[in-house]
Amino acid sequence: MLNIPQQLATELNLRPNQVQNALELFAEGATIPFVARYRKERTGEMDEIQLRDLQDRYNYLKEVEERKTTILNSISEQGKLTDELKRKIEACLQKNELEDLYLPYRPKRRTRATIAREKGLEPLAELIKSLNVKNGALVPLEGEAAKYISEEKGVKSAEDALKGAADILAEEIAEKAELRAYLREYLLDEGVFVSRIKDEQPEGTTKFEMYRNFQAKVRNIAPHNLLALCRGENEGILSFQIDYDEEVVLSYLESQEIRVKHRPIRAFYQEMVKDAFNRLIKTSLMTEVIAQKKLEADIESIKTFETNLRELLLSAPAGMKPTLAIDPGFRTGCKVAVLDQTGKYLEYQAIFPHQAAEQRAKAAQTLKNFIDKYQIGLIAIGNGTASRETDEFVAEVLKNIENKPIKVIVNESGASIYSASKLAGEEFPDLDVTVRGAISIGRRLQDPLAELVKIDPKSIGVGQYQHDVDQKLLKKKLDETVESCVNYVGVDLNTASKELLTFVSGITATVANNIVTYRNENGIFKNRRQLLKVPKLGPKAFEQAAGFLRIRGGENPLDNTAVHPESYKLVEAIASDLNVSLKQVTLIAEKLKTVGLKKYVTDIIGEPTLRDILKELEKPGRDPRAEFKYATFKAGIKEISDLTVGMELEGIITNVANFGAFVDIGVHQDGLVHISQLADRFVDDPKKIVKVGQVVKVRVLEINEKLRRISLSMKALKQ
Repeated sequence: MLNIPQQLATELNLRPNQVQNALELFAEGATIPFVARYRKERTGEMDEIQLRDLQDRYNYLKEVEERKTTILNSISEQGKLTDELKRKIEACLQKNELEDLYLPYRPKRRTRATIAREKGLEPLAELIKSLNVKNGALVPLEGEAAKYISEEKGVKSAEDALKGAADILAEEIAEKAELRAYLREYLLDEGVFVSRIKDEQPEGTTKFEMYRNFQAKVRNIAPHNLLALCRGENEGILSFQIDYDEEVVLSYLESQEIRVKHRPIRAFYQEMVKDAFNRLIKTSLMTEVIAQKKLEADIESIKTFETNLRELLLSAPAGMKPTLAIDPGFRTGCKVAVLDQTGKYLEYQAIFPHQAAEQRAKAAQTLKNFIDKYQIGLIAIGNGTASRETDEFVAEVLKNIENKPIKVIVNESGASIYSASKLAGEEFPDLDVTVRGAISIGRRLQDPLAELVKIDPKSIGVGQYQHDVDQKLLKKKLDETVESCVNYVGVDLNTASKELLTFVSGITATVANNIVTYRNENGIFKNRRQLLKVPKLGPKAFEQAAGFLRIRGGENPLDNTAVHPESYKLVEAIASDLNVSLKQVTLIAEKLKTVGLKKYVTDIIGEPTLRDILKELEKPGRDPRAEFKYATFKAGIKEISDLTVGMELEGIITNVANFGAFVDIGVHQDGLVHISQLADRFVDDPKKIVKVGQVVKVRVLEINEKLRRISLSMKALKQ
């Protein structure tokens, strides 16, 4: 069987010991963030991407090997396993190749070939096969077929016998792995996706209009185009298929299967080969090709989703300051929640600034009172209904305030889903869903990562056809992204919610809940070692998690860094050598530069880890996320009807797709910057130019109020 570690090393261009060590760490229960950060010496400094690729491919090849065992046992039990077949099966690296080889031996339902065999026509099929040789004997097929006529078996004529024999031979051809592999590649390389919008859909009435007479090479179709075709077909608006040159296909099959020049036998084979393709090969191969291209489109779409989610989760936090969170509304008013500098909910009030003048004045006074009472530093305004009007109202209130809070319009995608969730109900059982939504909006501004982990990533609004892709794969990849982001930033052990803690390396949902319970009962953690007192958090979980958990103002300054407790003794020894106190950890890094790292290399801790320690001690407890920036929407521009072609605006990227980027410009409808309008040069991938959360300048190119479409450009604008 396959040597999986050796195969992985070859495929991924890694050294065998890198692969072996990484696989051993995974088997021991180590997480990818932990291995990437704290086991660099063992893996040769493999990063998270390499480790995830290794893990995914290992799991795939392991499944292939398990399937091989099942298939070999099945064929062996049938007494049909030859040395050549066994060799081919054992050499397989892909599932579809393996299933092609197994196809002739797979238990199947009763087929036309099965029925023909039951009628005793297999010898006739074998005879015809023996006649298909160059310069073979000239044997009359009708005469040979007549020998198999049997009323008892249901073979009424020689023609019936020949049809049965053809069914047997057609099934054999349809199950040949090498033929299926060639035709699959032909359809992938030369096939063309063709779509038509159904007649009952008048022109210009559907969002799938561009697919009314759409064609694209199978090999070149853009992922978003294929996903759109699949969605349109599922919604009953369009149909699509793969067009190909049938003459080329049949010519190939004939060249592979027909050896004889004798006209009757050749004609029999031509008809039989055509039937084999049209009845037994075509549909299954079409399905396989579409499934393969759909999987490729899914993977590409999910990668885009991962990138967008990462950028959103790693958005710069405005900071933990007292915050006024506003969920805007017209008729039902604006819900205003007050949060302290830890994100704790303090107070709530509904205001009605968009009704009578008296109500507006009262609302203004309420805001002023809150700002004074709680020393508000941030004001978060949701970007839903009435957001621009509320933004202008708040600006009026702030005119006469000396120490103005920072006012930001916050993307509230998913906030309503969170506010109605079981999780929000447990956190705020006595609050209305609208108040919970306002709290979520405020916390998103303070620390996007800590709040967004509470929401299903699919509800955050940064995906591309997220409901059309493989949901199992999507969940796996998005969970990995959240885990990666949480561990990259690190988590404050004394303020983190159980939801945030769940994504920390080595911490399960049960342990996360136990940490919060322990914290509530015993007060804040003073050092990392206290974690070992948490129920069900043993030495292994501590090893995996400790380096990613921070304690600000704790007993040991190193507990507020990414330095792992297993390296504390080494850092203490270095500090002692340099005559520096741990309370002055930044001096350690400065002085160590002059001494050099090699002196402190051990069998366990090498230069890669020492470099990480040095980097961490230079700025202990620093947040790796970017500096906070926010967009300022143009005054007076609140609706699509306020826009004019040529207008220049500031906005914020809300989503990046393969075909361009969507920008919130403050009119309740994101505009699209097509990939061709992203820059003054050719762009092959929008993710190379823009990212979710980025503040950009755009120019309005086109406005379609009826379809609520806004076309924007970033060309010739200094960003």
